[in-house]
Amino acid sequence: MGKLIEQFNGYREKMNDRIMETANTNIKRFFALDTTSYAEGALDVKTKEMLGLVASMVLRCDDCIKYHLGKCHDAGVNSDEMNEIFMIANLVGGSIVIPHYRRAVEYWDELNSAE
Repeated sequence: MGKLIEQFNGYREKMNDRIMETANTNIKRFFALDTTSYAEGALDVKTKEMLGLVASMVLRCDDCIKYHLGKCHDAGVNSDEMNEIFMIANLVGGSIVIPHYRRAVEYWDELNSAE
């Protein structure tokens, strides 16, 4: 596993654990809602993760982008599909998405080099 992936996953896990130590019921419900919303349903997990990635890029959340890139990778999204996801995100989000696109490509490359 590459450095970017290890750093992101390690920090995310550490801080999620910390948050859950003192989280109230509403925060716990929100985290659970986020998790269950991406489960298999009328849309498959792969489609939901691709949608999550586009939304994250348009909203310009680097943590969310990395998270959904990892989930897309796990769901079997290939590089051709990823390029189309990036295209849609840039089309919807405009040129302000380009810096996030650069970091997303770097992270995607690292995910694929770990295979």
